Amino acid sequence: MNGDNRPAGEPVPDELTALQEELRSAERAVVRRTDPGATALLVTGFMLVLLVGLMLPWVGYTPGWALLAGMENQGVLVRLFTFTALGFGLVISALALATRLWALAWLCAVGCGIASINGLWALWTRQVGVPVGEPGPAFGMVLAVIAIVLLAANWARIALRR
Repeated sequence: MNGDNRPAGEPVPDELTALQEELRSAERAVVRRTDPGATALLVTGFMLVLLVGLMLPWVGYTPGWALLAGMENQGVLVRLFTFTALGFGLVISALALATRLWALAWLCAVGCGIASINGLWALWTRQVGVPVGEPGPAFGMVLAVIAIVLLAANWARIALRR
């Protein structure tokens, strides 16, 4: 006798083999998914705040979307933050919420963490390393940094919940 109460050497019926494969595939699909629960509403709200931050002025009177599009040059770090904030904070976050894949939740947690470091670094350099007469960071950049830090914390909470 083996583990499934059949005599050794007796073949497994095809129906049971197909059922066993179906159960294994269902188990793999459940293991790869995450359920953000009520945190999904927070993530969506922070994504909206980040989107509003991209519309507001970041440096002087230049909005974040203009820095993203390359219409103005305010430094490499500010531009890097616009790309990482848009990529991880909006695009991949939307994909992770739509698909609920655990791997994308981890990617958002790590990516938003990197984007928050980029944002804090860009904010700091615009406050400290700006030549005299050049504008410093504006409200939109500060709002975007706060939103991306909160997104990183919430995505880490979702990813670690599994």
